[in-house]
Amino acid sequence: MKLIIGNKSVSSWSMRPWVCMRHFGISFDEILVKLDLPDTTLEILKYSPTGKVPALEDQGFWIWESVAIMEYLHEKYPEKKMYPVEIKTRARARSLVMEMHAGFAKMRDILSFNARKQHKNFDFSGAAEDIARVKTIWTQCLQESKGPFLFGEFTIVDAMFVPVVGRFQTYGVPVEGAVKDYYEAILALPAVKAWYHEASLENFVATNHL
Repeated sequence: MKLIIGNKSVSSWSMRPWVCMRHFGISFDEILVKLDLPDTTLEILKYSPTGKVPALEDQGFWIWESVAIMEYLHEKYPEKKMYPVEIKTRARARSLVMEMHAGFAKMRDILSFNARKQHKNFDFSGAAEDIARVKTIWTQCLQESKGPFLFGEFTIVDAMFVPVVGRFQTYGVPVEGAVKDYYEAILALPAVKAWYHEASLENFVATNHL
């Protein structure tokens, strides 16, 4: 399989399936397309009809969009248990995946993803409602699952929230209690550490992305 991604420093959507695949031990070749260059869209169009990353190739078959990629992997590798087994719990997990996929516009705009920066005294008040909702989701899930991840073991839901933990780290969003424990558990994952390490080695830059 081949996973087409953008710059690790700014491509939060690429980060999600990349971390998911690394965490679950799914082998893939990585093709990184540098973002924000004159030929970026044309280069991505070689792999994805949307001209956006990420995209996944599996023996000539192409899937694009982060959630669709991870759903495909969930079905291809059921033994990995990328979603909770119980049907209602799995439905709730999918609800949170789609809420993360479609929502949190203010947080995306104000706290744009950047794995190479850290800000002090950043004013994120404009995203306060979105931040509060994220913390509520994490708190409620962890109360039920007892952690360390939102549904006990790491799932696609956690993969969707990995870049949010990154945003909190970049912009100094305060965390405490169970939210802090979850935040630290995500940052301690080998796959997440690997992404941040490789982002730090990039010798090219792109503008912030959502």
